[in-house]
Formats: sequence, structure tokens, C-alpha cells
Amino acid sequence: MAQSRVRIVDVADALGLSTATVSNVIHGKTRKISDETVKRVQQELEKTGYIPNMAGILLARNNSRIIGVVVNDHPKYEGRVLEDGFVMSSLNALSHEVNKKGYFLMVKTTTDINEVIVFASMWNMDGLILMGFCEENYERLRNQMRISFVVYDGYFDKCSKFVNLVIDHYDGGYKAGEYFKKLGHKKALCISDNYICMDKERIDGFCKAFEPGETVIWKIPNTKKGRVQFYKDKFLELSQLDITGVFAVSDYYALDFMQFLQGRGVQIPKDLQIIGMDDSMASRESIPALTTIHQDAYLRAKAAIKCIEDMRDGKEYDTRIVLPVKLIKRESTREL
Repeated sequence: MAQSRVRIVDVADALGLSTATVSNVIHGKTRKISDETVKRVQQELEKTGYIPNMAGILLARNNSRIIGVVVNDHPKYEGRVLEDGFVMSSLNALSHEVNKKGYFLMVKTTTDINEVIVFASMWNMDGLILMGFCEENYERLRNQMRISFVVYDGYFDKCSKFVNLVIDHYDGGYKAGEYFKKLGHKKALCISDNYICMDKERIDGFCKAFEPGETVIWKIPNTKKGRVQFYKDKFLELSQLDITGVFAVSDYYALDFMQFLQGRGVQIPKDLQIIGMDDSMASRESIPALTTIHQDAYLRAKAAIKCIEDMRDGKEYDTRIVLPVKLIKRESTREL
């Protein structure tokens, strides 16, 4: 027997709310309704089967409650950008935050900035969060879209009409260099696939804190195959340099290098010590567990959603927010 169609009054009765309240949530008129009530109504709509009608309503109304996340699918990720530790932890934290606030989350990966404009317009989004693009992309989006957006770790001198949400990259590197110095290291290696923007800040912070110790910098290839060959070519040089500590600008590169070294019989931390940056899940599960610089994905997600809401609602907001980092000591480091 076919089920009878669920009515607004059915949803209202189930929740002990007025039909007006349920109707207002459905049509996006939620300014005077608490986030908790909005979430309860949305959950009941989905539970009862009213949800199939929501897509058209979301697109038609002014407040869709859709938050979009667009990640730059850079060639260095080799088609696996959503598997990156930083991206995964960021999306997980954002998912928790949007669920708590009664929003919907949509994720897209692309290298084409034009697709971002189409994506945001097609779904009538409340706001966008962008990861991994460059300054000219952000300015172009700002000039062509009215949708509020937040940038994760943008690197540019001028920030206009959108929010740049960053961590203290320099301090992250500084904390790593300071810790190696405290452990008694005299010569260290920094590895990165570039020496610009945030990676430069991390390396500069490390070098400053590690003084008067000597720091060697390697610019590594951004593909797995290229890095393996690079490390093979540099392996003998590494032992001749008397390096005892390695700082990688990301957990991904730290763990990648650790895997190569262990395959060559190098014992971590007995023969060489390593510090990463991000505090990804993989850094906690590696053997040995990786000492790293922690960035709080949940704090950043909370700040991102609040900024989107403030921009959408015409409230004042800071165009650049710097979040703190901290050192997490694990088994890949020890006193010399």
C-alpha cells in the first residue's frame, strides 16, 4: 500500500511545534528560529520522507543553508586530494560544525577556478570555503560572485571582501626548530616542494629558532615517483652531512620520507629524528608515532562558519584571522 503524503502539520505535531515554524524552516525564514529548532525540523523532514521535496525549495529560496567546500586538486596529489591528511581533517571538522548548525555541506574538487563560480551559483549557496587556490583566483571570485567565502591558508598581502583564515605558519616552524635545539641537535634538514608562501614561513621560523645550528634545505619533487628517485640520489649525501634531525613542512612529506628511510634500514629516532606539521591522523598511527605541529581543525571550522554567517548577515568581520599552533611530542624524536 502506498504511504500517504507527509504534511507540514504531521511534522509539526511530531515535534510539538507550530505549522508556521515548520513552514518557515522549509522556506528558509529562520532568522527568528534557533539553530537547534532548525536542525530538529530538518531531521524530522528527512526522517518522514519530506526530504525529496527539499532540493527544489533549497534552490528557490534566499537562504539555502548550503555551505560549499572547493579543494584545489593540484597535480601533486596525483588524483587523491581528498585522501590528504590536512584536507581530510578539515572536511571532517567542517562536517561536524555544519551539522551542529543545521547546514548542508557540499564538496567539490577541481583545478579550474571557473568551475567554482558555476558550482556556487548552481546551488545558491550561503557561503563557500576554498582550499589551495592562489591570490588571483580569490580576487577573480570576489569580483564575479556575491556569495560570501572563506579561504583556508591564503597567501596574499591584501585581503578584501573575504576572510583569510590561516594558522601561524612561522610559529609552527619556530616551535619545531626550538624543540630540535633543545634536544641537542646541531645540524638539521628541512624538506618542502617549494620555498614560497606558507612553506617559506615554516622553514624561516625553523631556521631562526634553530640558530646557531646549521639548516640544510631540500626542495623535493611533488610526485611520489619523483621523490623516491630524489631520495635515492641524495641518500649518501644525507649520511655525509651528519644531519640528525629532519623538519618536513607537512605530515605527508614527513611520513613519506620516514617510509623511505625505514626501507633503507634507517631507524627512527635512533639514527635520525623527524618532525612534521599538521597533526594528521596518520601522524598518530605511524610507527613510530610522529612528533608534529598541531593545528586545530575544529577551531578553524567553527571560525569559518561564523565568518560566513557574519558576512552573509552584514555584520562586521575580520578579513584575516590567525589561529595558534602547538608542538605535539611523540616517538619520532628524543634527546640526543
